[in-house]
Amino acid sequence: MNISVNFLKNSPSQHLSPEQTAEFGRRVDAIRREIMDNIGEQDAEYIYKIRNFVRNSEIASRAMLMFAGWIPPVWVIGTGLLGISKIVENMELGHNVMHGQFDWLNDPSLNGANYDWDTMAAGDDWKYTHNYVHHTYTNIVGKDHDVGYGLLRVSESQKWEPRFLLNIPLAIQLMVFFEWYVGLQNLHLEDALIYKTKTWQQVWQDASKFRKKARRQILKDYVFFPIIAGPNAIPVFAGNAIANVIRSLWSSAVIFNGHFTEDAETFEADNTENETRAEWYLRQIRGSSNFTGTQALHILSGNLSHQIEHHLFPDMPANRYAQVAPQIKALCAEYGIHYNEANFFQQFGSVWMRLAKCSLPNSMTHTLMQSLQKVKGVFA
Repeated sequence: MNISVNFLKNSPSQHLSPEQTAEFGRRVDAIRREIMDNIGEQDAEYIYKIRNFVRNSEIASRAMLMFAGWIPPVWVIGTGLLGISKIVENMELGHNVMHGQFDWLNDPSLNGANYDWDTMAAGDDWKYTHNYVHHTYTNIVGKDHDVGYGLLRVSESQKWEPRFLLNIPLAIQLMVFFEWYVGLQNLHLEDALIYKTKTWQQVWQDASKFRKKARRQILKDYVFFPIIAGPNAIPVFAGNAIANVIRSLWSSAVIFNGHFTEDAETFEADNTENETRAEWYLRQIRGSSNFTGTQALHILSGNLSHQIEHHLFPDMPANRYAQVAPQIKALCAEYGIHYNEANFFQQFGSVWMRLAKCSLPNSMTHTLMQSLQKVKGVFA
């Protein structure tokens, strides 16, 4: 997971000496210790409230769909509530529990090794691609598969291919089917489809956990609940399908905002054996984006609205990120390090600008940007 200080050349943190970098790391460590030494009852109460909300909202929404789903307003409310329930279960409950943030509770139902969330991704597959690969090699092109998911071009360091002309429509369909892509991510389908470095037999063998999990999810949402709904089978089936799309659209938007904004940096894999912990912290900050909003927005995002803090402290209870964020922001200001933060819509717009730029070869993008600058100069 290591990367040398030379890897950070030509960066907003280049002005830091090795001694300053080390001191920065020590101060980040101190912020972490202060919080982790004080986690306890309030954090337990928080996660149990979240779990209760997920359970109660799922029961209420499914009851509405099953018993009165044929009434359009009830169907809309039930579907929307089920979508919200699935969002909170994935983002604030499942994602954070599976990071081990609440293992200290010694509650088997909230243990990161045991928890199995409501989505197509098998827990073991996701924890490998996300907890290990992504959080170790964050934004390193060629190592972190979250840099484009093998589908999109989000960095000039990625080799341009003609398929990236479809960056925008590919991103849209990635958002619609996001839970499927996350479930399939560990299979690296692009290696079989495009690069021919993997056989379909290998894909089938590697997909055993995904097949088992997808079968269970499909049977639950599209067979079991519609069947027990009897005459309301169609409204239930449709409600479940739309709720899953709602969850995918929102989850992908949060992830895009945290990783693909124009100011979120990507890196090349160079001298990866020598990175210090402090340099790893700097990479997490430089490669991440936060978005501001209400407490409800933070909960719906799994507190990944504080993506910088999550990348710094992935095992810290996420409800603490709002407490940590001002300290990290102030520390970055003190050391002259860019802290990438804006409101949700600004960050989301920035994502699509980046996707549009990366859809073209680098030379063409640079030429277009130079032309735009000249046009701006004429009308300035």
